[in-house]
Amino acid sequence: MRYFKALILLTVFALALLPAFTVRGQQRGETLVWAPKPIKANPWVAPNKPHWKLSELLASHKSQASWKETIVSDDLLHADYIQMAPGTKTPRKFHPDNRAWWVVQDGQVRFTIEGQPQPIDASKGFLVQVPYRNVYSLEVIGDKPALFLEVTAANAQTMYPIDETPVPVPGMEFVKVRVSGKGNYDEINKPFVDFNAIVSGTQRNPGRFVVDDRLFANIIRGLRPEADNPKDKGHFHEVSAEFWFVLEGTIEYKIEGLETFNATQGDVVYVPKQTWHRAHHGGTGSSTRLAMNGYPDMLHNYQPTEEMR
Repeated sequence: MRYFKALILLTVFALALLPAFTVRGQQRGETLVWAPKPIKANPWVAPNKPHWKLSELLASHKSQASWKETIVSDDLLHADYIQMAPGTKTPRKFHPDNRAWWVVQDGQVRFTIEGQPQPIDASKGFLVQVPYRNVYSLEVIGDKPALFLEVTAANAQTMYPIDETPVPVPGMEFVKVRVSGKGNYDEINKPFVDFNAIVSGTQRNPGRFVVDDRLFANIIRGLRPEADNPKDKGHFHEVSAEFWFVLEGTIEYKIEGLETFNATQGDVVYVPKQTWHRAHHGGTGSSTRLAMNGYPDMLHNYQPTEEMR
């Protein structure tokens, strides 16, 4: 009798654990659900497009020492590719509610950030960020223009200390107000990461670079996989688009509705929300992308395992 009672208890226990380990062939901890997805894929709305090639951007602004081009703008994210001429310095400013960050592509930029003991002199490969309500300024040092990607939350406002002159904004006036509180750096959100040190092996890849309530940036480095499954569509996200800055090498992209293509160092790739996509390391050596989206724990919707066999 004791044997049968024990057997029953073990059976019940095993059945209770079963969903945590496998659900119709899925991975441990996964479950099958129904996800809403547009019948007709979401379009790219300008200025967003699948692939911003750095070579084409530079060619379109070749006669300008300073320029700015918005390459990402949607309901969650905003990114500008910016070039500043030697000696250019921005006014001291801050953003009220979200972090901002930069990826330096060329030249040298001096970031002076409130609370930091000394400025950060950033060159190609540096990733720099500033928490909300921390006053900062950028200055191009050296004898050549500085080129970088600047990322903020969508519709992020820019504010100025009372002793600065605000940059005019059409349709807006600047009024005096009282404010308090500010964001901080922490064990994940560091003032900067020197990607060159990761490549040389003197610093480990931290992975997550920006983790904010409404912003996320993740450094993904690796080698080309041995084989590709042509049935694998990748995944899609319900509430946020995603975009990538190629930090190193070549990244191969498969995006719903497009031919598979490669993006190389300095390029930016964008995919709308609810659109199948897959990024693979390409080329012959290491490749790295900075993946950016609107949420730190954003859901990834994958195909059922049986569809990829």
